[in-house]
Amino acid sequence: MCRLFGLTAGENRVRTTFWLLDAPDSLEVQSHRNADGAGLGYFGPDGEIVLDKQPESAFRDQEFQRAARQADSSAFVAHVRWATTGGRTVRNTHPFGMKGRVMAHNGGFGSLARLEAELGPYAGLVLGDTDSERYFALITKETDAHGGDVGAGIAAAASWIAARLPVSSLNVVVAAPGELWALRYPGQHALHILNRPAGAELHVRSATSSVHAPALADVASVVIASEELDGEAGWRMLEAGELVHVRRDLSVESRIAVPEAPAHLVPLPTDNPNIDT
Repeated sequence: MCRLFGLTAGENRVRTTFWLLDAPDSLEVQSHRNADGAGLGYFGPDGEIVLDKQPESAFRDQEFQRAARQADSSAFVAHVRWATTGGRTVRNTHPFGMKGRVMAHNGGFGSLARLEAELGPYAGLVLGDTDSERYFALITKETDAHGGDVGAGIAAAASWIAARLPVSSLNVVVAAPGELWALRYPGQHALHILNRPAGAELHVRSATSSVHAPALADVASVVIASEELDGEAGWRMLEAGELVHVRRDLSVESRIAVPEAPAHLVPLPTDNPNIDT
């Protein structure tokens, strides 16, 4: 299945070249198994959303590699895609941007017409064909309904889908400048968190990060990822239904936000080589 990545350094602007290109299990490495698109979302100096994405595999996409080396931000969301809903187009490539936030999703669900009816005018935010972008529109609707509380919006959106639609996974990462939210639900796909203190060593496998990685080594950050990208200690698998919020001071709030099992769980195919473990 698709692979997710999120990082925030709070008030600091950093580059995330190490995790995207140079870690032993970087997003570029993962793109050999998830080759239907790659994208990076981040925030410019004034908090504006920047989306750099193409329906190409990251290991072939020179634009992804350029952005991975040059982009600096207080928060990032990256994604390598294994397409299930929607063709290989730029509009269907993750991440997506809405109302000052960036989002990527791993998993799938059905009955999109029923969700579109629930979205109402928020359906106008959707530009492509994916279930993921419609999920983001529902998160945006619920966030507005909860007074701008993104965590509450994610929990409400995931709960609505889980109660009504066939679901394989609603794993999601959402970012705003300096902040990050992530949900693992229900538990069929992996999602990990890593707290990195300032001064923690980066395990570099190539020369690329010798230019950019010191910024990450010098400041604290929090990483969310589908896989343990560097194979080192410190990664923790989120619990099924667990929602984390990384604030701008890099404190982490965690809770089981969606405790109920999906009403209509779609099991993963046993012959899928990309099944999470």
